[in-house]
Amino acid sequence: MKILYTPFFLILMLVVFTSACKQKVNPTFSYPITTKVDTVDFYFGHAVADPYRWLEDDMAAETKAWVNAQNNVTNSFLNSIPFRDDIKKRLADVWSYTRQNAPKLKGDYIFYSRHDGVNNHAVFYAKNIKDGIERVLINPNLFSEDGTTSLAATSISNDGKYVAYAISKGGSDWREVFIREVATGIDLNDHLKWIKFSGLSWDEEGFYYNRYDEPMTGSELSASNENQKVFYHKLGQSQSENRLVFEDPKFPQRNFSAQTDETNRYLLLSTRQSTQGNTLAIKDLKSSGKWIEADNDFTTSNSYVATVNNQIWVLTNNEAPRYRLMAINPRNAAVENWTEIIPETGDVLSAVNTTANFIIAHYIVDVESKLKVFDKKGTHLFDVELTDSGTVSGLETFTDDDKIYFNFASYTLPDKVYAYELKSRALSVEFEPDVEFDSDSFETKRVFVEAQDGAQVPLFIVHKKGMVLDGNNPALLYGYGGFNVVQMPRFDARLIPWLENGGIYISAHIRGGGEYGESWYRAGIRKNKQRVFDDFILAAEYLIKSGYTNSTKLAIMGGSNGGLLVGAVANQRPELFRVALPAVGVMDMLRYQYFTIGWAWAGDYGRSDDSEEMFKYLYAYSPLHNIPQGNIYPATMVTTADHDDRVVPAHSFKYIAALQESYSGTNPVVIRIETKAGHGAGKPISMQIDEVADRWAFTLYNMGLQYNLPTAK
Repeated sequence: MKILYTPFFLILMLVVFTSACKQKVNPTFSYPITTKVDTVDFYFGHAVADPYRWLEDDMAAETKAWVNAQNNVTNSFLNSIPFRDDIKKRLADVWSYTRQNAPKLKGDYIFYSRHDGVNNHAVFYAKNIKDGIERVLINPNLFSEDGTTSLAATSISNDGKYVAYAISKGGSDWREVFIREVATGIDLNDHLKWIKFSGLSWDEEGFYYNRYDEPMTGSELSASNENQKVFYHKLGQSQSENRLVFEDPKFPQRNFSAQTDETNRYLLLSTRQSTQGNTLAIKDLKSSGKWIEADNDFTTSNSYVATVNNQIWVLTNNEAPRYRLMAINPRNAAVENWTEIIPETGDVLSAVNTTANFIIAHYIVDVESKLKVFDKKGTHLFDVELTDSGTVSGLETFTDDDKIYFNFASYTLPDKVYAYELKSRALSVEFEPDVEFDSDSFETKRVFVEAQDGAQVPLFIVHKKGMVLDGNNPALLYGYGGFNVVQMPRFDARLIPWLENGGIYISAHIRGGGEYGESWYRAGIRKNKQRVFDDFILAAEYLIKSGYTNSTKLAIMGGSNGGLLVGAVANQRPELFRVALPAVGVMDMLRYQYFTIGWAWAGDYGRSDDSEEMFKYLYAYSPLHNIPQGNIYPATMVTTADHDDRVVPAHSFKYIAALQESYSGTNPVVIRIETKAGHGAGKPISMQIDEVADRWAFTLYNMGLQYNLPTAK
C-alpha cells in the first residue's frame, strides 16, 4: 500500500486549527468545518482518498481544537432539549441501588464487591470468616477526585493474604498494578506498569502477568500494541527485577497469557494471534521446565477449568463447535491423547466449574442460562432449578466444599446473589437489591426471525405489559454481532427511563456472536460480515411489520463492533431508521489494524492488505467510506472518548466529519466526545448518567416525543 501526500499538506495543516472553529451551515444545523487534506492510499492499484487522516493524531493541537468545536455544537443542541434534566434526574434515582457480586473464599477471608449506587465505583470488601467482620479493603472512589481512575481488576493470592489490584486512568486499557496486604490494608512497595490485556495468576510467592515495553511519549493511546511478554513478579521485587518467562520476537503480533493450575505445579501458556482461538502449552514447574505442546491450532479455543486426579481439565471447542470438557495428561499432552469428560451437546457449554465432588456446567440455551450438575466422572446428575428465565454470571465455587454462589438477572430482574447447596439442592438468596422499578409492569418475550438462509435469529423484546402494537411505539434496537460474544439478558438501570416512557427495547442476537457456537460465529465474520448487517436489518423490518414500531420511531444502537454495525446499516438503509447511536465504533475498515490492538481483529474482519478481494469486501461496507450523499439519513449522535485506546477515537472523528460533509438533510448528525474516559469500562456513574441522559434526550427529541417523569406512587 502506497500513501501519497500533496505538496500542500503541511500548509493545509497549519490552517486546520482556525478552520475547525468555522461553521458549515446546513438548512437547520451548523457544524464545524473539518479541513480536508489530499491524502490518498493505494490498495492493489485502487486509489482511496483519506481526507481526514490528520484527525488520527488525537494529541495534536489541531485535533483538540476540532474536538472542542464539535462538542460545543453537540452540547448546544443537547442543552436545548427541555426534558434532558428530567431524564438525568430519573437516571440518578434508579441507579442509586445497592448491588453486589458473588463472593470468593480465599484463606480466612470472603471477598466481594458492592456498589451503593451513589458513589462512582464499587468498593472491594474482605470479611474474616472467623469473626464475620466486614472491612473495606479497596475503595476506588478515593483514587481520584473526579472518579476517572477506576479499579480495573483484582486477583487474590491463594492463601488470601494479598490482593493484587490493577487501576485504569481515564478509561485506558493500560493498567498499573499494586499489592495490598489483606490483614493490614496497607500496600506493599510493589508497583508494576505498562500492563495490558493481562491476568494475574498467583503461585506461593508471586504471580505471572503480561506486559508491553513502555511506549514512546505521545503514542501511549494509539501506537500498535506488539511484542507482549510474560513475566513473573515475586513479592517485594521491583519491576525491573521481574523474571522474563516467555516471549516470541519472531511473531510480534501475538498475545500470551500464563496461568498456574490449582496445584501450582503446572504453568499453562495460551498464545493468541486474533481475538478468537489459542494454542496451549504446558510446563511442569517441578521437573525439567520444558514447554509441552498440547494444542497448536490457533482456530480452536481452550481454557483451563481445574486439575483433577493429576489431569488438567480444559473447556474446548476442538472438534466440538459447541464446546466440551476434556482431560489432559500433562506428561502426554498432545491433543490426540485428550479424554472426554463431558461431551458436546446441542447447546453451547459456555463455562465449567468444579467443587469437591461435582462439576457445574453452564449452558446457553437459546440465549438463556441453564446449570447442569455432573459427578467427577462426567455423569449428568440433575439440573439446578433457577427461579426464572435469565442469565447466570459470576459463578464461584469453593474447591473443598459443595456449595456454589452466583448472580442471576434478566432484563426486568436486578441481579440477586444466590447460594446453592449441591447435596441438598437448596437454593437461597444471599443478596437482593432494592431497585426503584416495578418489574411486574413489564414483560419480556423471545421471538425468532427467519433469515434468508433459513437461520432463526433470536430477538428479545421488552416493553410495558398491555402495550398496544399499533405500529407507533418508540423502539430501540440493539446489536453487536461479532467476536463470538453473547450479549446475555441482563438488568440495566440505564433502560428504565426508556421503558417507563413507553419505549420498547429489543436485543438482536445476530450472526457473529456465540449464541449457537462456532458455526453461528463464523457465519458472521470476514467475507460473511454482510450477513450480520442483513440479520440486523431483518430484525428492524420484523419490528415494523409486526406492529411494534415504524421507521419514524425506530432507533438503533451498538458499541465498538456494534458501532460498526450501526454505521454500516445506517448507510445501507438510511430510510429505515429515525435515530442512529453508534458508540466507540470501528468505522474505518481499511486502517483499523494500525492502531493499538486493532491487528488482533483481523480474525473477524480480514485486512485491507490481505488481498484485492478482501480489500474490496471491506471497502464495500466500511462505514467511513459508504456514507450516502443527499438528505436521507437518520439523526445520528456518535459517541467516543479521548482515552479510548481499544477503538481509537479517530474512527469516530473521521466518520462524523465525512457524514457532516455528505449529508444535506435537516436531521442533526453530531458527535459527543467524552474527556478523561475510554472504551467504557471503569467510567464513573456521574459520567455515565450524563451520557445516557443525552442519549435518551437525543432519541426522543428526534422522534418528536416528550419525556415524562413517572408519577410518585
